[in-house]
Amino acid sequence: MMLNLIKVLVFCSVFYLSACVGGANYAPLVDRMTSATQAPDIHVVKRGETLFSIAWRYNIDVKRLAATNKIASPYLIFPNQKLSLKLASTVAQTSSKKPSSAVSNNSSKVIKPTAITSKNSATKAAVSTSIASAKTSTSSEWIWPVKGKVLAAYSFSSATHKGIDLQGVLGEPVRASKGGSVVYAGSGLVGYGNLLIIKHDEHFLSAYGHNSKLLVKEGDVVKVGQKIAEIGDTGTNEVKLHFEIRRDGKPIDPLKFLKN
Repeated sequence: MMLNLIKVLVFCSVFYLSACVGGANYAPLVDRMTSATQAPDIHVVKRGETLFSIAWRYNIDVKRLAATNKIASPYLIFPNQKLSLKLASTVAQTSSKKPSSAVSNNSSKVIKPTAITSKNSATKAAVSTSIASAKTSTSSEWIWPVKGKVLAAYSFSSATHKGIDLQGVLGEPVRASKGGSVVYAGSGLVGYGNLLIIKHDEHFLSAYGHNSKLLVKEGDVVKVGQKIAEIGDTGTNEVKLHFEIRRDGKPIDPLKFLKN
């Protein structure tokens, strides 16, 4: 009798542990890193980052970030540069001078910009040009980047879903929703996969995530409707496009701007 009881207890324990391990396969996937987390006081620049991608990560206005750290347009930064995220209350005019770290402990040491600076140097003319060209467009002229149905809508209250997800087919063209300049092209932002960020004017940015292939690079000026990427499933668990629009660094509902 005791032997049978022991067998039953062992069986139940094994069954319970198997259920726990198997259940791990169904853990929910968080599509992108929450930006609602309290930003640190200091951000150390990593290779491949741009000032725009850093501002995007923390949901802040790139102009305020640049002003706080006394970085002039076209916002060149370099690896290991320390950026203060304690933003200035207003955007001051920054003088045209070399990039500097607002909180570097070695202020007397001359630091030569590395590959990240040369990578972004191509944006100088492009960013200025895109501002002028973008003025010819109005907010009513945004177009759908892909034609798929909306899989997930914008949520103001969500910490991780500050845009919309659009259904698509692997390799399908992704098109610029509006004309502007590419200010980030890479996969350095957790949860976005292969990502493009386009600057349209002094206030508006748009982002295109989870692409299988990026067809434009930082500094390129793109036209509305231009093919800029191919839809994919990088950084997520299904083929789709994640699309965001931000005004002065803050996410807004893209459906308010897209044509029906």
